[in-house]
Amino acid sequence: MKKSLILILFFVVSVSFFQPLLGQNNPSHEAGYKSDTVEFKNFRTVLIPIIFYTPETQFGFGAGGQLFFRTKGSRIDTRLSNIFVSAIYTIKNQFIFDVIPKIYFKNEQYFFNGAFKYKIYPNNFWGIGNNKPDSNLEEYNMESYEIKAAFLKRLPPSLNFGFEYRFFKHDVVEVKEDGILASEDVIGSTGATLSGLGVVFNLDTRDNYFSPNHGHYLQLYSGFTSKAMGSTHSFNKYEIDTRKYFPIKENHLFAIQGYFEFNFGDVPFQNAAIFGGPDRTRGYFKGRYIDNHIYAIQAEYRYTFRPRWKAAAFVSAGEVADVPSNLIKGVKPSFGGGIRFQILKGNPSVVRLDYGIGPNGNSGFYFGVNEAF
Repeated sequence: MKKSLILILFFVVSVSFFQPLLGQNNPSHEAGYKSDTVEFKNFRTVLIPIIFYTPETQFGFGAGGQLFFRTKGSRIDTRLSNIFVSAIYTIKNQFIFDVIPKIYFKNEQYFFNGAFKYKIYPNNFWGIGNNKPDSNLEEYNMESYEIKAAFLKRLPPSLNFGFEYRFFKHDVVEVKEDGILASEDVIGSTGATLSGLGVVFNLDTRDNYFSPNHGHYLQLYSGFTSKAMGSTHSFNKYEIDTRKYFPIKENHLFAIQGYFEFNFGDVPFQNAAIFGGPDRTRGYFKGRYIDNHIYAIQAEYRYTFRPRWKAAAFVSAGEVADVPSNLIKGVKPSFGGGIRFQILKGNPSVVRLDYGIGPNGNSGFYFGVNEAF
């Protein structure tokens, strides 16, 4: 199993320069982070060079830029809106372009959360199901356009409720000759266009999004795609993400997360339930197992052994299945550990290095910014 290693450089430069701003600027559905009051006029920008390496992509590089601002009429004690833009290229001819706006209106009463992505991304595929052998591995290449646009109303102090539009266009441009995808038996193997609407609800009392120390988080999503809205496939998607953080005593923290996703209908493999990756079920290649439904539960112990330094140990268990009742018939465990370093005093952002191990040779390194959950 290939190991995954992501290296992000120069992040410290951008955080150092914009520390007063980043402390106020949580992603969309993370209400409940109390920001400091900062005098802010007009707008500011930051450029973020990016260099990374993974065994799958080899050497890659890119650049990002972020614009910070407040909408007209906003008080200075409200969160900063921001628009993040990045472009990444690898020597394996992979390309990803992102535009991510997060904009607050009327003193945080309303919130727009967007994600616009274009990518050309060769990837690995083993088939659909929870027991596909390693020998099934084949490579494919896909060009994708993705849009997520959510508009939410804040219900003080910690609730958010709103609607989200999602659009995906996947063009599978290259597959292995005589392979699984070439047979066209897999839904989405010839491409897919998806257009749908969903409802988002969340409750968030965490002290911060980057490296929480206490509180809890619950997000519910229910959405559908429809041929009446221009989709080539129709299906319903339901997601539950719940997290809880328990301070045991000084310098000791226990955190737990449960993630559940259910897809009913004609769901393409690109938008099905995906097992593995750097955030859930670490130790498995992201996409090693794909099916209609998934559960993933993980627990992590974090110990601050020196100022700005933490050690962590984690375990996880999960499964994918074709029908919900089959989720309880199997389990895929993993475990591991890692280390974290707080980038700046007074700012919760951390650099994280983890190593996860699963059975049958599955394993992976993960290096990135902020906690997995």
